[in-house]
Amino acid sequence: MDCLFCKIAAGEIPSNKLYEDDTLLAFYDIDPQAPLHFLVIPKRHIGSAAKLTEEDAPLLGHIYAVIANLCRELGVDESGYRVVTNVGTDGGQSVRHLHFHVLAKRGLAWPPG
Repeated sequence: MDCLFCKIAAGEIPSNKLYEDDTLLAFYDIDPQAPLHFLVIPKRHIGSAAKLTEEDAPLLGHIYAVIANLCRELGVDESGYRVVTNVGTDGGQSVRHLHFHVLAKRGLAWPPG
């Protein structure tokens, strides 16, 4: 499979890692849209949130727990942050591998884009 994020998860392409365990990788975005912008990806290829099933519930719980912990460690748990996952072309998904953007350290307007 020719997936950018699978290659990053496998260590074939370098990333500025923030967190890693057996199932997840978090790394800083190479084109940050906020002063703090990192991505969290499952190491297993999942095309997008549209491909999730009930069996993925433990994975999603782990993803959000890791995000919460990282945001505490980075000192943005009180000031706030946004977690975004894009699905499909109209949703703005540019890499067809489930990933969560975490943005912080600036005011984030609503509605987005």
